[in-house]
Amino acid sequence: MNTHVNAAGELTIVAPSPMTELVRGNEQSLLTLFTPVVREQSIALDFSQVERIDAAGIAALISLFDHARQTGHKFTLCNVSHRVEEILALVGLDHILVTQDAAQVSLPHEPEPCCDGRAA
Repeated sequence: MNTHVNAAGELTIVAPSPMTELVRGNEQSLLTLFTPVVREQSIALDFSQVERIDAAGIAALISLFDHARQTGHKFTLCNVSHRVEEILALVGLDHILVTQDAAQVSLPHEPEPCCDGRAA
């Protein structure tokens, strides 16, 4: 599984590609790849390509969330399809794991310039 990484402040946005579904049979590769990562840093998985998830996939997300929380890091999902978000909502995970889109993930703050051009 290839990944694309985009650092956004303290949170790294990772796109597990070419993952189009998180179901029994491929959830273990997600866990193998990202468990060490969530223990070291906060991440958001870009789920824009994921159209299907089942109980095994949900269990994998809960596991990653727990590993991150135990080490003081954050684990969220961004760019989640409507279909996947509905499934996560059915099990009560939509408010815990899902941010609306990658732009809402905590991006670094750039200071506003003062009237004389210096940073505030």
